Amino acid sequence: MRRNVLPGLSLSLGVTLFYVGLIVVLPLAALIIKAASLGPVDYWSIISSSRAVASYRVTVLSALGATAFNLVFGLALAWVLTRYRFPGWRLIDAMVDLPFALPTAVAGISLTALFANNGWFGSVLSEFGIKVAYTPLGIMVAMCFTSLPFIVRTVQPVLEDLDPALEEAAQSLGGSDWTIFRKVIFPLLTPALLAGLSLSFARSLGEFGAIIFIAGNQPMSTEITALLVFIRLEEYDYQAAAAIASVLLITAFVMLAVTNLLQARALRYTARS
Repeated sequence: MRRNVLPGLSLSLGVTLFYVGLIVVLPLAALIIKAASLGPVDYWSIISSSRAVASYRVTVLSALGATAFNLVFGLALAWVLTRYRFPGWRLIDAMVDLPFALPTAVAGISLTALFANNGWFGSVLSEFGIKVAYTPLGIMVAMCFTSLPFIVRTVQPVLEDLDPALEEAAQSLGGSDWTIFRKVIFPLLTPALLAGLSLSFARSLGEFGAIIFIAGNQPMSTEITALLVFIRLEEYDYQAAAAIASVLLITAFVMLAVTNLLQARALRYTARS
């Protein structure tokens, strides 16, 4: 009687494929089919309309700004949580995961209350002429809040597993702290950083609940693409909603392909070094 190396593999594999097909493939296929029902002319006219292009610009630029901020702040936070122990360390480490547990609508309302002109932070910033709520800057703040954990949690395990002997060897050769970080530590962190950046950027592109409360949602200025898709759905214009959503889908796939390519190159560099 033939026996499988992994008992239950067929059943678990079948359940996994069924789940992926039902939760991931089926909705994406429905989106593609609905968008494909449009002719090329109609499809292009929808995705290239001035309002749609403005929403792409707001969404992508805000996501890039939020991702750049999270790159610096997330890496610094992961470094501090990994290398140092101080009073309140566990509390800060637990708060990193707060955006995962907090409903995005609650996050949006909280950020709006904080950064409004009469809020705790907004009242101080308004004295310097900085307005956050109902501006593109508010969109970036919401994106930063919801996507920060992706960078911290992808970089933190790599920092914890780094061999201290590498840094000690670099120090014994006379390397400065900046040189050690740039030539020894950072190359080893690059694959994890790329993964975290791609996840952070993708989350920012698709964020909805935390943004609509603080953005102002003004067409051509503070309207994100996800909100425009929602508006088209409320208007029962399902084909237009699918067409605009397909732009985000294509952008996500291209971003993942580029990120995987960069990760592969970084891993080859790390293996050679």
